[in-house]
Amino acid sequence: MKNLRRLKNTSFLCGMTLVAATLFPASSNGETINLSSQDGSVNITGEFVAFEDNIYLIRTPLGDLRLSAERVRCSGAACPSFESIEADVTFAGSDTIGLGVLPLIIEGYAVHLDAESTVVATGNGTETVASLVGETGYGEDIGAFRITASSSGDAFRALLGSEAEIGMSSRRISSQEAQTLRAAGAGDMTAPTQEHIVAVDSIVVITHPDNPVDSISMADLAKIYTGRITNWAQVGGPNRAIKVIERQDEAGTRAVFADRVFGAAIRNFAGAEIAFDNAEMANLVSADEGAIGYTGFAFQRGTKPVTLVNECGLGMLPDAFSARTEEYAIQRRMYLYNRADLTSPLAQDFLDYAMSPEADELVAKAGFIDLGVARRSQAADSERARQMRTTQVPNSERRYVSAMMEAMETYDRLSTTFRFRTGSSQLDERAVVDMERLTAYLETQPPGTSVKLVGFTDSVGKFSNNLRLATGRAAQVRDALLAHAGNRIADLKLETAAFGEIAPAACNISDSGRAINRRVEVWIEADSATPAAS
Repeated sequence: MKNLRRLKNTSFLCGMTLVAATLFPASSNGETINLSSQDGSVNITGEFVAFEDNIYLIRTPLGDLRLSAERVRCSGAACPSFESIEADVTFAGSDTIGLGVLPLIIEGYAVHLDAESTVVATGNGTETVASLVGETGYGEDIGAFRITASSSGDAFRALLGSEAEIGMSSRRISSQEAQTLRAAGAGDMTAPTQEHIVAVDSIVVITHPDNPVDSISMADLAKIYTGRITNWAQVGGPNRAIKVIERQDEAGTRAVFADRVFGAAIRNFAGAEIAFDNAEMANLVSADEGAIGYTGFAFQRGTKPVTLVNECGLGMLPDAFSARTEEYAIQRRMYLYNRADLTSPLAQDFLDYAMSPEADELVAKAGFIDLGVARRSQAADSERARQMRTTQVPNSERRYVSAMMEAMETYDRLSTTFRFRTGSSQLDERAVVDMERLTAYLETQPPGTSVKLVGFTDSVGKFSNNLRLATGRAAQVRDALLAHAGNRIADLKLETAAFGEIAPAACNISDSGRAINRRVEVWIEADSATPAAS
């Protein structure tokens, strides 16, 4: 049993399961509630009868139904209220994280501590209370966690007001938010000890499943969301008006979508219907044949994902590998932030767990993309090789294309991809996490396995200068990896290579596209022990 239980003396939670079992006795009050699951598979309305043993009992035309509070959220005035419960660790911010992945990570954390967890969704579906009780003869309490899910902007307001210990955000903290929190004594919010990437996510453009339109260009998507395209016939579909579904201004999902599609904030579109979370977005789109919306990778259930076509004519359908490499057009990272001056031992221990490879399976189970290392073939029949063969390049660069394709025949690509802070030679915030996961993966490979750090750049400037820059950055990542790994990968052959602006992963005509192209990939020889993923 972990020593963590000795870090706190609070007696509030002394068996929260018992509190839940007796707080709401079985007595129908005739009021209606709605119980729905995050994935949309459950959506039931009925008369509230009781809440006992973590189970909702409701009366419906089909009879009395019992539903576990761990799997549904309650909305309606008669829903049980947990506002009086004092939490030991409080979370606030992004609904994508708070409703989508965090409850599962907390359940996994309980298993990690050999404890039992009780997770109850309360109120209007935006709040979750979880209790952890140790598996000892005395039911020793570990702590209570409260998650309030709304928008990413609320994460930083709650941290600033000391209303939350951990903020959840589906976008990176802005410089202004970081400065304000630092001035308030919260510490450096962008330091590795306070900024934690728990998962990555692709924002998927979705339509009704019966909509025949399979792909939309990024340019046309922008026109749809600014009202310049209003009918599906204008993008190759039926003669039907387009119903635009939007997110509220403060949503992190909206901020990332606007940045990638427009490079700026979306203007308020008068005809748009507002969805207040990802699940509602999917529900609204799946209910209207003319609808279009956007949602996180984990929340597209019941809808049809659309292939996006970038300015270079490349189609982009999100998959887990592309999400891990962050080469899909509308990509984001899932962050947890903590105040340095308020982080309790329990909160710190939870953050350590959430950032560990042990939590990766739970992130994937929630439908998100974890930070684990995946592997993909680059052989002659791979999609990447096909694109290389069809790409037009100047004659002066053809030998570099040939050299890269020859190397691809014998090397798979790992999903770990290192990038640098904008305008800097310093590795970005994700590199800290990726270094350890990559090291753990590589130390399982057979002795003598060849690993190649391969540098790429955008197309700005002379080719020769870009090649030198790519070479230097590949060497920088190699040195950082060796410093981190020490003797753990001493029996592997670690080399560098560079191809400059060859093989762009995105278009070089935008800042976001150029940022994607400035990268160092990790290649591993194809005949080593672990097979390549498809």
